[in-house]
Amino acid sequence: MATVVVLGAGVSGHTAALTLKRKLGNKHKVVVVSPNSKYQWIPSNIWVGIGRMKSKQVTFPLAPVYQRLGVEFHQAKAVAIHPEGSAQSEKPFVEITYTGQDKQGQQAQVEYDYLVNATGPKLKFEATEGLGPELGYCNSVCTYQHAEHTWDNLQEVFKKMEAGEKQVIVVGTGHAMATCQGAAFEYVLNIAFEVRNRKLEDYAELIWLTNEYEAGDFGMGGAFVNRNGYITSTTVFTESILAEYGIRWITRAGVKKIDADTIYYETLDGGHHELHYDFSMLIPSFSGVGLQAFDKQGRDISDAIFAPNGFMKVDADYTAKPYEEWDADDWPSIYQNPSYDNLYAAGIAFAPPHPISKPMASKNGTMIFPTPPRTGMPSGVIGKVVAMNIADRILSNLQTHQHRASMARMGAACVVSAGYGLTHGMAASMTVFPIVQDWKKYPRWGRDLSYTVGEAGLAGHWIKVVLHYMFLYKAKARPFWWLIPE
Repeated sequence: MATVVVLGAGVSGHTAALTLKRKLGNKHKVVVVSPNSKYQWIPSNIWVGIGRMKSKQVTFPLAPVYQRLGVEFHQAKAVAIHPEGSAQSEKPFVEITYTGQDKQGQQAQVEYDYLVNATGPKLKFEATEGLGPELGYCNSVCTYQHAEHTWDNLQEVFKKMEAGEKQVIVVGTGHAMATCQGAAFEYVLNIAFEVRNRKLEDYAELIWLTNEYEAGDFGMGGAFVNRNGYITSTTVFTESILAEYGIRWITRAGVKKIDADTIYYETLDGGHHELHYDFSMLIPSFSGVGLQAFDKQGRDISDAIFAPNGFMKVDADYTAKPYEEWDADDWPSIYQNPSYDNLYAAGIAFAPPHPISKPMASKNGTMIFPTPPRTGMPSGVIGKVVAMNIADRILSNLQTHQHRASMARMGAACVVSAGYGLTHGMAASMTVFPIVQDWKKYPRWGRDLSYTVGEAGLAGHWIKVVLHYMFLYKAKARPFWWLIPE
């Protein structure tokens, strides 16, 4: 009997666990280790943060699902990986610390034959002084708990506007190298939509503050999309939506510090600026969760397993090279660690070889540009591909990998909510192929414009609502869940 341990139960880890169990059946063991008791459909946290959904509509308990499927579940945080075992144990294992109330703080070791690191990111609020909902002054929608708190605060802002008090609302990125611009973009559009619904436009100043060189970069170097037969840049696409919603934008900005009413940021031209606000929601930078690794003698080998940002090294080309020499083949396709062939990373947990957007530095030497997004659809696809390759290795003793998922060879679909309502909601829908530009194959645009398209309208909102319920159905492993694509 083989044991596969999956660290993390987000989009990538949960997808990997469900796929592994379906492929391996009861002859082999699938174990999930996650510090969270609940699964959360993160894309819908936006609607929790705007008061259109409750947290119970975007979450469900993990334990009952895993129990029904026969997956062993530990509500615990992974602390360290021992890929060679130890002096006391021949088998590889992972150290865990329980986070559930019944075993809070207890430690254990979980042995494995294959390990999938799908821990996702650490939200590095501390990387920007004053950022974050707990130790700082800024709101967040990164978790459903954060989104609930953010909605509470936003309601107070609405009350002030209704009383005739003007409010400055700033949404965007809270670090010079933050990613997930899409989530922040959705949130500012939804706030603008609610402001318009409440007829409070005269009392709201909305500002989009971003580290992108141009609006619409979204950490993927921007794109050109086919829109109604015309080729449009995502910059024009994004700026037109911002303008339509009455949102002012500030680009090329790296936030340095936040206090109770002021955001301090630096721009690429070297300027230092201050921005007053009454309400802010800024996305933090990401890093690995802090996993360590030790060899059989107990020596720390974390630097060999993880990149400096804490994400796990996989089959990517990590050679330092200038932007002009970046290649689509630099990106991983099987997500296998080069040092230990039974160790994989999926979703945000893998270390990208380099950004997708061109690196930019201010005149003061501060790097200000987005890091690569790996959330949503790519995370699900990668989790599934990793699981299928591991299942092949166990069931057929295959040493080659039949399934691949390079971000430079796969497309992604994104539906950006721009207001909630079945009759008057809005969303911008965009597909990109491939995610990472391939300038050799597509020398003019970097991508295939037959599959890189964008539209905005009510239909996109219907699609996003349908996707919400469809992917929660899939995540709950309801009948025929595997027929729903990632």
